[in-house]
Amino acid sequence: MSIPQIVSRVTSRLPVTVDAAVRRLAVLSLIGQTILVVTGGAVRLTASGLGCPTWPRCTEASLVNTPEMGIHGFIEFGNRLLTFALAAVAALMLVYLWNLRKERKDLFLLALGLLASIPAQAVIGGITVLTRLNPWVVGLHFLVSMALVVFATLLVNRAYGRTGRFMTHALPALPGVARPLMTAVAVFSALAVMLGVVVTGAGPHAGDAEAPRNNLDWDLFSHIHAVPAYLITAGTLFACYVVLQRRIPGPFRSAVLMLLGVTLLQAVIGFTQYYNGIPALLVGAHMLGAALLMSAATNAWDIARSSPAH
Repeated sequence: MSIPQIVSRVTSRLPVTVDAAVRRLAVLSLIGQTILVVTGGAVRLTASGLGCPTWPRCTEASLVNTPEMGIHGFIEFGNRLLTFALAAVAALMLVYLWNLRKERKDLFLLALGLLASIPAQAVIGGITVLTRLNPWVVGLHFLVSMALVVFATLLVNRAYGRTGRFMTHALPALPGVARPLMTAVAVFSALAVMLGVVVTGAGPHAGDAEAPRNNLDWDLFSHIHAVPAYLITAGTLFACYVVLQRRIPGPFRSAVLMLLGVTLLQAVIGFTQYYNGIPALLVGAHMLGAALLMSAATNAWDIARSSPAH
């Protein structure tokens, strides 16, 4: 059998509509990207940033961690392995979408972007190790993960037909203020995450005892970081008022209430860690909260922009 015949036989078995398998892969991608944020936080918060002291190998002589490296090598190498798992999910998603690559270009390009960014993320991770955990490179590594959470959230929404050109159900009309309001909340969420990276780079959790810091005033930038957080909270509360006052049903109502829950949880974690000496466990919870916030803000913005306006 020739190669074209093999390819034809394989593609004939792939879905021609967005089925349950495609949707499950989209959800798995979002979950995986969120877990990657958590494991990356674990690497830093357990001082395992140089658990594998070189790259792309774990040691000069081994691709994997060795027993002599202890728990730090295990944690760092485990984080590297998760990147390969996410690449496999993204590649499988592209395979499943092959017959839909023209009809559902939105899904195909999002999946392709997720796959293409994973090698870039791996290279940034390698630079992080080779620069001995330079805080700006570490911060860039985290920000790329946040961008991947955003893309994965959009992928889930499109796969389930919640937003975009291929919605399975029409969304109810929203007040004209909804779209710019959710855009502002999403922008402030991204700004809060970026300033949080600066705060972390000035704080004590460097990933290794010898890792450099950015030498900025941690307390000052903590307060600057809080400004967009306040604006997110104010914008989300106003969105909730609009939703409840206008009795807006459907996905936008759920998205706004979910965003409010994540925002308030993130605020509680942030204040608690600030006034209790920045314990590692709360810092890790705050990093998870940042991923959930970006996903929730993206979801609310995506639904608002896909809804008709009064």
